[in-house]
Amino acid sequence: MPFVALALGVILAVIDQIIKYFVSVYLEPVGTITVIDNLLNLTYVENDGVAFGMFSDMRWIFVALTSILLLVIIFIMFRKRPKSRFFYICAALIIGGGIGNLIDRIMYGYVIDYLSLSLFAPVCNFADYCITIGTVMLIIYILFFSDFISSDSKKVKKKDD
Repeated sequence: MPFVALALGVILAVIDQIIKYFVSVYLEPVGTITVIDNLLNLTYVENDGVAFGMFSDMRWIFVALTSILLLVIIFIMFRKRPKSRFFYICAALIIGGGIGNLIDRIMYGYVIDYLSLSLFAPVCNFADYCITIGTVMLIIYILFFSDFISSDSKKVKKKDD
């Protein structure tokens, strides 16, 4: 299962890079295109920070942190081998989005963003949504479906006995 999740993550990163290529070629020259009035615009943005453009000009710190987090997830997948498919779906989304944005940061020094929803202020991209959805799902997995938290509390109870 870890190989499938890793392959799916790479496929998601490739999809992200293909979308960003077309955004760079066709959207950058025009800036913004309205797709659905008062809901969705495609807006070309070069984001050298993280969410909401915070912490700009910290390219190599983001490269290092992203690389470390990706390695941790991959290590867990291959070393711990969780039994849940749900975990591997979460991991694939996070890996795919992480690699997609990591490529941008290394190659350009910024991340190419283009999705602008009226109900959500910052301009994002496919990779951002993969990371966000994967992270929310991973939190749900850890809280409700894994034995990660319960196994720690069992260990504490056994020590107290």
